[in-house]
Amino acid sequence: MSEQKNLIIAIGFSLVILLGFQFFYEFPKMEAEQARQAQLEASKPAASDNKPPISGAPSGTQAPTAPADPAVSARQALAESPRVAVETDTVEGSISLRGARIDDLVLKRYREDLDETSAPIRLLRPVGAPKSYYVEFGWVGGDGVTVPNSDTLWTSDDSRLTPDSPVTLRWDNGQGQRFEIAMAIDRDYMITIDQKVINSTEAAVTVYPYGFASRGGTPEMAGFFILHEGPLGVFNETLNEVDYDTLQDDGKVEAESKGGWIGITDKYWLTALVPAQADTYKYRFSHRIANQDDRYQVDYLGAAVAVPAGGEISTRNSLFAGAKEVEVLDKYADRDNIDKFDLAIDFGWFYFLTKPFFYILNYLNGLVGNFGIAIIVFTFLVKAVLFPLANKSYRSMAKLRELTPKLQALRERFGDDKQKLNQEMMDIYKKEKVNPASGCLPIIVQIPIFFALYKVLFVSIEMRHAPFYGWIDDLSEPDPTTLFNLFGLIPWSPPEFLMIGIWPLLMGFTMFIQQRLNPQPTDPVQAKVFMFLPLFFTFLLANFAAGLVIYWTVNNILSIIQQRLIMWRMGVK
Repeated sequence: MSEQKNLIIAIGFSLVILLGFQFFYEFPKMEAEQARQAQLEASKPAASDNKPPISGAPSGTQAPTAPADPAVSARQALAESPRVAVETDTVEGSISLRGARIDDLVLKRYREDLDETSAPIRLLRPVGAPKSYYVEFGWVGGDGVTVPNSDTLWTSDDSRLTPDSPVTLRWDNGQGQRFEIAMAIDRDYMITIDQKVINSTEAAVTVYPYGFASRGGTPEMAGFFILHEGPLGVFNETLNEVDYDTLQDDGKVEAESKGGWIGITDKYWLTALVPAQADTYKYRFSHRIANQDDRYQVDYLGAAVAVPAGGEISTRNSLFAGAKEVEVLDKYADRDNIDKFDLAIDFGWFYFLTKPFFYILNYLNGLVGNFGIAIIVFTFLVKAVLFPLANKSYRSMAKLRELTPKLQALRERFGDDKQKLNQEMMDIYKKEKVNPASGCLPIIVQIPIFFALYKVLFVSIEMRHAPFYGWIDDLSEPDPTTLFNLFGLIPWSPPEFLMIGIWPLLMGFTMFIQQRLNPQPTDPVQAKVFMFLPLFFTFLLANFAAGLVIYWTVNNILSIIQQRLIMWRMGVK
């Protein structure tokens, strides 16, 4: 009767938790999404679509505006404004003279998928194109001064921006102030923007430097909790990451910092605004509904700058727009003194392991010419470092295996007296100088190594589309084969949970062999649970990166060899 009562209480308690979760979390979330969808439906394209003023702009000044974004093709959008071409070995595109917007950029070295005919990665898209994504720098005007805006048509004597040929854009407000934007691009992904205000009047004027990146639509994301995708920045030496859904709920997030940077990151690509590091700025992440779509913006606003009568002032900003290559980000962080710029790559909690692991793998890849072989060599190195610990552990397990018949006899003798059984077992362990927990030490040490390596394979663009041999053409993706269509012999594509490839099967088999070498649990229930572990891990790791499964398989093989040699030397069958 008591057991039935406890069961009823447990069921009731579970129902309360379930209903409470639905009422306090799921229902509000659903209502918020319905409200957002209603906003999207009600937000019709307008002739002009001014965005909110940049945080901290003085009242009465002209705030920069985001132009209208009607639904036209990218080709039409590009044709609507005169342009300056951009061409380097890594990127190509153009800059719109309308608004001096950097809004057309393609990454030449990277494609959408493995197919060589697939389109290159398009990072920035012009205003008017679907899901437009663009960057703008300029001035907010004080004292009634007229400053260029998103509709301003700039002029340039240059038609092409390359690493060897910078360009200068010019505009005159007709009131005694001239504005210039000098742009230079390096051979990777950094554009340097030098802005100048020339005041030919007899009175000083005040301006405020700003920069913003505006992105239309919520992008498709990997959706892993271990990876941040969305707005981010470093303020006051601290990395700040804001999710898209957080901005949808809160509207905006603001901060103030000396130096720092702000941007929007995807898994492999980054757009980051880097103002002059010696000054203080107001930073902001924001979200709004415009033209029936979400629009996200990151921006900064600098302090007031006085342009003296008959004088001029200038400020330097930088724009990173490209692939998150580790060595490139490190180079910019060191060269331009950009604080924590490498954290744009989400190396996670095990940063102290993840980044060194990347550099080791990258170095090994340079030696052997293949990241898969580099992973195998890396496995040997890890095994060598952990050899003393593993050796001690395997010796202890070999002794435990030798003691298994004695422990089984004790279980049969004192099966009903748990206290006496544990006491007798501890006496044997002390007499034989065996630590039953020693077998866990190598596994405990391997856990952070496993997750750090997983992070490297998951977030490093250098691993993207990196082939191995045979059927593995991308080490950052799961093994594409599956047992359930006989590895491609049957023309059928099983559901994702049945995608059990050759490497996961090898991993599971080697795990089973390694388990058979270990002392078997004397408890029958534990023995059955342990027996199913290789099968469980086979299904679990089948959806992990192939490079990680290769590492685990090779690690298992080396462990089997090491453990078997120790058992042979100790005379253990």
